[in-house]
Amino acid sequence: MTHNFDKDYWEEHWEQVGHSTAAAGEAGAANPHLIREVAALAPGTALDAGCGTGAEAIWLAGHGWQVTAADISATVLARAAALADRASVTDAVTWVEADLTAWEPGGQFDLVVTNYAHPAIPQLAFYDRIARWVAPGGTLLIVGHLQHGAGPAHGHEDGHAPGDQHQHQHQHQHGEHSQQHASTPDVGDEPPAEATVTLADITGRLDPQVWRIHTAEEQSRERPGGQGLPLHDVIVRASRLR
Repeated sequence: MTHNFDKDYWEEHWEQVGHSTAAAGEAGAANPHLIREVAALAPGTALDAGCGTGAEAIWLAGHGWQVTAADISATVLARAAALADRASVTDAVTWVEADLTAWEPGGQFDLVVTNYAHPAIPQLAFYDRIARWVAPGGTLLIVGHLQHGAGPAHGHEDGHAPGDQHQHQHQHQHGEHSQQHASTPDVGDEPPAEATVTLADITGRLDPQVWRIHTAEEQSRERPGGQGLPLHDVIVRASRLR
């Protein structure tokens, strides 16, 4: 099944799902990969590309970042803004309704993060696009769905890509995010093939003359609550040299 992750898709998605988080009056937990990778960074300006209900944007704002949180869905942004208000971080987050395949931020950021964002362009082209928005000395953090059927976890934090190697019936009933950002699939679901990548897919596109790779990992982890199939993630954190 092929998905067209355009505005209509995501508005319909967020009309159908996501009410439970908003009704609870809290943003939910930020992605643990983001917390681990960003916690030691000095706060500055950040872009959450495909912010969904805003868990990561709210976490960043609560830890001193000035955040621009962009998503294609007006529906989910309204929910995210309400959650930010309840978390008392409204002044630290600017919510932007934007198609990230066409939008230009008008500047660069100290941190650009994306968590499981699924755009209406090829996944790797999307990562290329948002990487341009990282300021020199800044950080790019990509958390994506590992390609279906790929092997489990290997991690590298030595600044190099590993070896330089280069049925789904997915309803996108995700509990947290969109872009174009959707967090975790329903129990038993796998992410759509067109939204998945491998570690080598991403690291192979980061020019070593421009980027220093600090984290390059494929990980499997239990879902929140410990139910259903494990989640298979690819995590890349890199700093821009120039």
